[in-house]
Amino acid sequence: MLRNVSCRFLRAPNATNVVFSRAASLSSMSARRTAVAGSTKTLINTRWYSDKSGASGNGEAKNQSSSSQPSQPSNSGKGRLLLILGLLAIGSTVASINYQKNDPAEFLEEKSFQDSEGKPLFSDNQISVIFVLGGPGSGKGTQCAKLVQNHQFVHLSAGDLLRAEQAREGSQYGALIKKYITEGQIVPQEITVQLLKQAIESKYKEGKTRFLVDGFPRKMDQAITFEKVVAPSKFTLFFECPEKVMLERLLERGKTSGRDDDNIESIKKRFKTFIDTSMPVVEHFEKQSKVVRVRCDEPVDTVYDHVETAINDKI
Repeated sequence: MLRNVSCRFLRAPNATNVVFSRAASLSSMSARRTAVAGSTKTLINTRWYSDKSGASGNGEAKNQSSSSQPSQPSNSGKGRLLLILGLLAIGSTVASINYQKNDPAEFLEEKSFQDSEGKPLFSDNQISVIFVLGGPGSGKGTQCAKLVQNHQFVHLSAGDLLRAEQAREGSQYGALIKKYITEGQIVPQEITVQLLKQAIESKYKEGKTRFLVDGFPRKMDQAITFEKVVAPSKFTLFFECPEKVMLERLLERGKTSGRDDDNIESIKKRFKTFIDTSMPVVEHFEKQSKVVRVRCDEPVDTVYDHVETAINDKI
């Protein structure tokens, strides 16, 4: 599914090998050029001299006076030097590994989405995109299903797209996606935006122009990137629900859903992630008067009445 994307890949294991190789190389160079000067612990530059004429086989080296050439470091000095170099190598390696672990698997180049003039692929006159946000278990999917039935929307669940990609045989992102979902973390936008872009393009070719993007954007970078390179949104439907109600719904769903993240530990992480990262997105769009808040701890039909009113007012 992920195709024709201009990106580069970062793989932590290979990067680690490079770091160790560089650290070893630097250590070797430093051992030749740097010494700790005995008890003064002063770093001094040393040079090793050899008689060029030794290449002829006489084996004689030029003698250097003690006043013009530093003495070789003592055993204790060598020990301290090796310890310092070892610590530097370890620190560099750990820092590089952490960087690779926290970095996304690929980098999205905006020009791969935008048209030749640097505009989004779709204008708001071509398609209507509604972002649907709410905490885990707030009932977003249920309300989206009713909108699809009554208003011919295409329902695109970011979570479903990610799980489908995770399960797809041969996917190079499957393990990465599973790791993020299981830990209740947000999958890197480079993957999510690409999946949504492909799904919208496919449905647009079928004549579909109305899209509910469910569970997205989860972070500010996702919101900005999507609107900049795919299409601007009409508004955001935000489903408000008490955490206790959402928890009960998710635990009940977990009995039959088979989802990796429908367990108490993952659910709590997802709640925290939503508050920390998704609420700033809601506040961002509220400043643009592009948010409709809907209470979803009421009966499903009552909630839908509020949703349908918002749709009729905004589109």
